Amino acid sequence: MSGRLNSAQPYALGLFRIVIGLLFTCHGAAKIFGVLGSTTPEVGSWPTWYAAVIELVGGILVLLGLGTRAAAFISSGAMAYAYFKVHQPAALWPMENGGEGAALYCWAMFLLIFTGSGAFGLDRLFEGRSASAADTPAAEERPVTA
Repeated sequence: MSGRLNSAQPYALGLFRIVIGLLFTCHGAAKIFGVLGSTTPEVGSWPTWYAAVIELVGGILVLLGLGTRAAAFISSGAMAYAYFKVHQPAALWPMENGGEGAALYCWAMFLLIFTGSGAFGLDRLFEGRSASAADTPAAEERPVTA
């Protein structure tokens, strides 16, 4: 049973990444475009507008699995900042201060820093191309055959 679960791990991780990326993108899109009942922050306002841009761009990158580790690193840091600067001063516990979302996104993105994109990510597509290009010798390195 453990072997089957381990073989499914990249696929479960890929689905986890897609869902987290989609939800994170929705938060950013709601703030940037003023949809889904959200208000639009003034362009360049600190930290709301910058957080919305990080959520939108970082969410799209994580969703696609493109630059997953870097996007997750920045997104995790943004959510840690949101939790400690916006939510935590109101109360200690996330249940009390409304910071559950920020805490969960912070830790979900933190996990993706270390695991990468899993299956279904564009990172894998580009890794395959660069690995095969590295294995193929350049034209001047190829042996000459008669």
